[in-house]
Amino acid sequence: MRKILLIGMGPGGPDFLTVQAIEALNRATVFFLPDKGAEKAELREVREQICRRFITQPDYRFVTIDIPQRDAPADDYRATVDDWHAQIAARYRQVLIDELPDDGCGAFLVWGDPTLYDSSLRILDRLRAEGLPIEYEIIPGISAVQVLTARHRIPLNRIGESVTITTGRKLGAAGRVAEDTVVMLDGDETFAKIDAGDTYIYWGAYLGMKDEILIAGRLADVAAEIQRVRREAREARGWIMDAYLLRRSDGGA
Repeated sequence: MRKILLIGMGPGGPDFLTVQAIEALNRATVFFLPDKGAEKAELREVREQICRRFITQPDYRFVTIDIPQRDAPADDYRATVDDWHAQIAARYRQVLIDELPDDGCGAFLVWGDPTLYDSSLRILDRLRAEGLPIEYEIIPGISAVQVLTARHRIPLNRIGESVTITTGRKLGAAGRVAEDTVVMLDGDETFAKIDAGDTYIYWGAYLGMKDEILIAGRLADVAAEIQRVRREAREARGWIMDAYLLRRSDGGA
């Protein structure tokens, strides 16, 4: 049976790979690389660089999978994402059949951790439900959330308090920060549109990479700066991955 490794590669910096991830890299012979167009070519290059740095066995190869563009969000967001996942799954199915032997071991290098805001696991589950004979293993990775708080030298949680991890879309629907909140996938810069109150933001982009950017301060004071820096960085590189923690000033340390 085909074996697939979902390898958490951390947020982009090769130093964040775990020993388990490096060992997994050396178990696979085929690495499937999602291709999201020329603007995001660097995401592929980072994966290739990680393989060249850590793989010691010579007989491995790369296979590209073209990833379709997701339709603009409709009223039914879940249905839009489900349709997109179905398109991706169809492409995964064909490539896995064509490029991986029945007893072969292939791998996907997943940005961050495969269980946190990534769709690879769901797509493989979909393929298995549709009858494709595959098994998979998850190798956890250092997440952007961990790197974000480490870089800002703050704890993720305050004493006895909870933490919410959500998306920009969900934050926008709430309109305010109810508790310490980590926000990911915020292409709409929702942090600048909510009721800031007495809230602090700890923001980071390209976490763990050589061009890492960090900004922190009272949300009302630094929101505009983050927007400017974020847009300039995205324009310069063609892509951006960022995350931030919103923390109300009331409460324990």
